[in-house]
Amino acid sequence: MNKKIGITEVVLRDAHQSLLATRMPLSDMLPILGKMDQVGFYSLECWGGATFDACLRFLNEDPWERLRIIRKNCPNTKLQMLFRGQNMLGYRHYADDVLEYFVQRSVANGIDIIRIFDALNDIKNLNVAIKAAKKEGAHAQVAISYTTGPVFTEEYYVDYAKRIEDAGADSICIKDMAALLTPYKTYDLVKAIKSAVKIPVQLHTHYTSGLASMCELKAVEAGVDLLDTAMSPLALGTSHAPTESMVAALKDTPYDTGLDLILLNEIREYFMILRDKYIKSGLIDPKMLATNTKALVYQVPGGMLSNLLSQLKQAGKEDQFEAVLEEVPRVRKDAGYPPLVTPTSQIVGTQAVFNVITGERYKMCTNEFKDLVAGKYGTTPVPVDDEFVKKIIGDAPRITCRPADLLKPELESLRKECAEWTEQEEDVLSYAQFPKVATDFFKKRAEKKYGIDGKHADRKEMIHPV
Repeated sequence: MNKKIGITEVVLRDAHQSLLATRMPLSDMLPILGKMDQVGFYSLECWGGATFDACLRFLNEDPWERLRIIRKNCPNTKLQMLFRGQNMLGYRHYADDVLEYFVQRSVANGIDIIRIFDALNDIKNLNVAIKAAKKEGAHAQVAISYTTGPVFTEEYYVDYAKRIEDAGADSICIKDMAALLTPYKTYDLVKAIKSAVKIPVQLHTHYTSGLASMCELKAVEAGVDLLDTAMSPLALGTSHAPTESMVAALKDTPYDTGLDLILLNEIREYFMILRDKYIKSGLIDPKMLATNTKALVYQVPGGMLSNLLSQLKQAGKEDQFEAVLEEVPRVRKDAGYPPLVTPTSQIVGTQAVFNVITGERYKMCTNEFKDLVAGKYGTTPVPVDDEFVKKIIGDAPRITCRPADLLKPELESLRKECAEWTEQEEDVLSYAQFPKVATDFFKKRAEKKYGIDGKHADRKEMIHPV
């Protein structure tokens, strides 16, 4: 039976998030967008994840303007984003009114597919986002955060897939952010999920352990509908399977993607120039390009690896990288086996760094780690040991409900807080997620437009939404 496999190209988001800590600016994307739009990808993953934070914090770019420009230059291709459910693109839970407004503005600015996930695979943190996406006419894809551990059996994932379908999702993505899947495990998992649900299934897996291409091929044989890949210059290592290679592997088979290898190779030449530039500038560390089967032991996703290395370099502690990697699974076990994906990867990773650098485990704990243990991010896959909870949070209360149920509507108060700097409707959403970083960005933007202090009588284009 012929079954054309759809390809989601991730070079504009997850590839550079995994290899160069999300530092690809829009100026590096613009010259190639027109050609990418001609390929016929199922979708271009180009927004969400860490790109929003990186735009404001490091690149002095408005993420909303980036999205609008990509939309304008890619009129024929569906644009896709990664969305952390109740965490949106930030690192805490947000009230439902903010989440719903974020989804509405994302779709209005050009997003077609919203890939929604929860770091703990807690379905109650996903329901509002699914409904909001569908209300706006977007495709609501829900991602299963894949990991390993005592409770993460095939039955666990099949049950979660059924609950995702029941919640109204349009498709499911198996999100293997830490490259823990092996080829035959992939085949069995895809087969089981495809047998249990009627909606399409997509595979997202990283190349860290060197198995991604084999996993994708076995997923195709098991009936998967869609694959995530990255243009080869920014593939492999902690990134993804190469787009051109997977297209070539499936060519002239019942699964032929129908994509043009000649056009893909033209696009490849452009990204080779960028790759060389990033390596020479130090943005890509060669360590991130090597296969490392330790990923199967440490369960650390690609983006987390590059960021951990970056943090340790800044602290002058690069020599402790291996010790931190060894500490990560121990911290993860203590915290109830959360899958390691944003924000839990950062929370567990930072705590592992503290445990190693201070020389005493949990001598210092971040507020986010305390919140994770207290249940403020949702229900962990395995209950956290009571004695450990007491050690970390003392007598502070534990949360057992949907964390967002404890939050009052906050959109209007956020609008008032950032009204001084608002120039577009979406600014309140940038501010909601990154108050200080967004305010610094707003100030720079105003200074560029209106002078030194950013205050000018002619700021007529300011928008204060009601």
